[in-house]
Amino acid sequence: MDEFKTVHSIFSDDARNMQAIHASSVDLVVTSPPYPMIGMWDELFTQLNPQIGRYIMDNSPDLAYDLMHQELGMVWNEVYRVLKPGGIACINIGDATRTVGGEYRLYPSHSTVSASMRDIGFYESPSIIWRKQSNSPNKFLGSGTMPPGAYVTLEHEYILIFRKPPRRQFSGTGEKKIRSESSYFWEERNQWFSDLWENVKGVRQGLSDTETRKRSAAFPFEVPYRLINMFSVAGDTVLDPFLGTGTTTLAAIASMRNSIGYEKEPELCNRVIEKALKGTESLNEYLEKRIQRHLDYVKNAEVKGSAFSYFNEHHGFPVKTRSERDLCIRKVKSIHPGSSGNAITAFHSL
Repeated sequence: MDEFKTVHSIFSDDARNMQAIHASSVDLVVTSPPYPMIGMWDELFTQLNPQIGRYIMDNSPDLAYDLMHQELGMVWNEVYRVLKPGGIACINIGDATRTVGGEYRLYPSHSTVSASMRDIGFYESPSIIWRKQSNSPNKFLGSGTMPPGAYVTLEHEYILIFRKPPRRQFSGTGEKKIRSESSYFWEERNQWFSDLWENVKGVRQGLSDTETRKRSAAFPFEVPYRLINMFSVAGDTVLDPFLGTGTTTLAAIASMRNSIGYEKEPELCNRVIEKALKGTESLNEYLEKRIQRHLDYVKNAEVKGSAFSYFNEHHGFPVKTRSERDLCIRKVKSIHPGSSGNAITAFHSL
C-alpha cells in the first residue's frame, strides 16, 4: 500500500448527544474531560446545570461534585453507544483538591469515573498513573515541616482504560496485515505498557485569547500518540468527545488513524483545523524522532553485545521481535481541507 488516506471530522457540538456518530462505529476513544471541582471548569459545569453553581455558592461541594459527574456520565453513555464491540476508551482524568468552608478536601474523580464506566457495562483494565513534573519549589501544603497538618502534594493524574466487551478479533489476511504493520517497537512496548508514566511533560496551550484559554486544557502530544498506537490499528477511527485544542486529532493524523472530535467552543474548533492544516512538518519531525530513537536503541544494544534476530524490510533496520518485521511508519504526505467545513483529509506514504 503506497499511499494511505485518513479523514478527520470536527463537530462544534455537545458530546452528551453525539448524534452525528452511528452506533458501534468507533474503534478507540482518547480524551481528557473537564475535571470536576477544579475551579477553572466551574463555569462550564454550571452552564450545563445551573444547580451546580448554586451548590458551589452554598458551600455544598459534595452535591456539586455529584452533579458534575452526572453531566460527564451522559458522555460516557454516548461513548459506550458509539464504540464497536471490543473498542477501547482511554480517559485522562485528575483528582481535585479544594478548600471549601475552611476545609481542605480531595475529590477522587478517577474512582468516580471508574465506577460510572463499570455501571454502564465497560470492563476496566489496569490504569496508568501519569506523574506530572511540578515546577513548584514546595512539596507540601499546610503547616510546612510541623505535623500533622501538612498535605501530600498531588502530582499525578490517571489514564483510565476500559473495553466494551467482547474482546476484538482480527480475521482475514487484510485485517491481520494492517495489524502487523501497526506494531510498535519492543522498547516502546516496555515503556508504554508500564503502569507509571514519567518524563511526559505537560504543555502550554498556545492560545493567545484569554477567555478561550480559560475554557480549555491540553495534554501533551505524547499521551494520545502512545494510546492511539497501543490500542488501535491504522485505518481505525479515534474519537475525542472533549477535543479542546485538538491534540488527539494531530496524534491520529500522525498515526494514520481516522478521527472525530467534539468541542462545544467554536473558536477552539477553528483553531484545531488551522493547526492541523499547518501540521505536516511538525508531525513528520516527531515521526522521524521516533525512528531515530529506535536506531539509537539498536546501536546501544549492539555496543553491549545484544544481537537482533529480525529485520524490518520497510525501513531497513534490525528489530527485536518477529512482530516488528512488518512495522510501517508512514510519514504525513499532505493535509487538506475536506469536502465540508468541519473535515480534514490527510495522505500518508513511506
